[in-house]
Amino acid sequence: MPNMKQPPSKLRRSDSERCEAKKLKTEAQHMSTEENGEVPSSPEKAQLKYGELVVLGYNGSLPYGEKGRRKTRFTLFKRAAANGVKPSTHHIAKTPQASKIVADKSHHSVSYTLSRNQTVVVEYVRDEDTDMFQIGRSTEPPIDFVVIDTVPGNKTAEDCKVQQSTISRFACRIVVERNPTHTARIYAAGFDSSNNIFLGERATKWKRPDSSMDGLTTNGVLIMHPTGGFGQECKAGVWREVSVCGGIYSLRETRPNPQRGKLIDDESNVLHDGTLIDLCGATLLWRSSAGLQKTPTHKHIEELRKEINAARPQCPVGLNTLAFPTRSRTTKVTEEKERQPYVYLNCGHVHGHHLWGQKENENGDRECPMCRTVGPYVPLYMGNEPAFYVDCGPPTHAFCPCGHVCSEQTARYWAQVPLPHGVHAFHAACPFCATQLTGEQGFIKLIFQNDIGT
Repeated sequence: MPNMKQPPSKLRRSDSERCEAKKLKTEAQHMSTEENGEVPSSPEKAQLKYGELVVLGYNGSLPYGEKGRRKTRFTLFKRAAANGVKPSTHHIAKTPQASKIVADKSHHSVSYTLSRNQTVVVEYVRDEDTDMFQIGRSTEPPIDFVVIDTVPGNKTAEDCKVQQSTISRFACRIVVERNPTHTARIYAAGFDSSNNIFLGERATKWKRPDSSMDGLTTNGVLIMHPTGGFGQECKAGVWREVSVCGGIYSLRETRPNPQRGKLIDDESNVLHDGTLIDLCGATLLWRSSAGLQKTPTHKHIEELRKEINAARPQCPVGLNTLAFPTRSRTTKVTEEKERQPYVYLNCGHVHGHHLWGQKENENGDRECPMCRTVGPYVPLYMGNEPAFYVDCGPPTHAFCPCGHVCSEQTARYWAQVPLPHGVHAFHAACPFCATQLTGEQGFIKLIFQNDIGT
């Protein structure tokens, strides 16, 4: 068999050169104001950026468009005035409604219902040193970032409709220190329109050694810190559950199990670059402001796409030139079907669209004309969400079975990250479409016709 080399030499610039070449400032469409996630009206109003939250499973945008607080990316900027709160005093009441603090909408509070006749209400007071951002399914004003359940696959607007969401209306809150080093911390549950958090009689709650109260939400908020930072050497960490007060615990047997996990004393709720946050229906990626400076931009990824197309890769069967589609056409096969790159997932050979080698089976497998390997045959698409990349390397690998293309290190990292699925399962998935990965590795190295026999 002829010697098979890998993608064109034109793509083989060093990662450092690629990172130096990209623009470091964030594109305007991803910026938000301190209140509602909109773009600042002028450069003078641009503020200090703490970081970004990006929803896994979307390749750069929602299938039905980015609208207001409902989008795939939320940028956290320093607010014009601090809105953070911190726990103060606690009170005993028969019911949450009997407490004057709960009734007063100008005060924040957390209510822990112990029985029908006893509730502990913790009063929260203003913290001038922190900014608070809230995430959840609700579209009410207290929520800064509206998140809906993620549906795996190359989605359409119709695909994204779910019968019943498992994401809490007020899922979690992130509190960031306004002064350097702008440490960001995550807490389960968010304050509602009345500035209250209610943990009912059935919710998991307990009294801590210092006599203060703490608890967990119904399906929980899970976090996972990568080891080795979020870069070429990063590895998956261990999933933990975060409490209402920010404590870190081992996972419950299932998400809604009433028995809490073991307290992990040597871990914290501080967000690191690359921390994953799971809300039981959607998983968010936290990218710090410093980490984003090392991440490729949309322009950088577009340049990589153009470089591949400029190398004019050919289909070994039709001998026609292949071309990766632009970002606007990556959710469906291009109209110029013969130019759309396809790959045989069991061997990595890249072809154009053709009918050669079809097998009469339910899987629709094909036989590769180059090496006779039988397996899935799928179209290739660029992974367009820069935040998911762990480096600036060339797009040489594709996830199986979806065909999203990214750098080798990016593919290797996500293929070994167990993402929560349902109330007790975990599996690796493509970050660009949330499709569960298959095959021995979960990804394949691409082999272009241009390199065969050279």
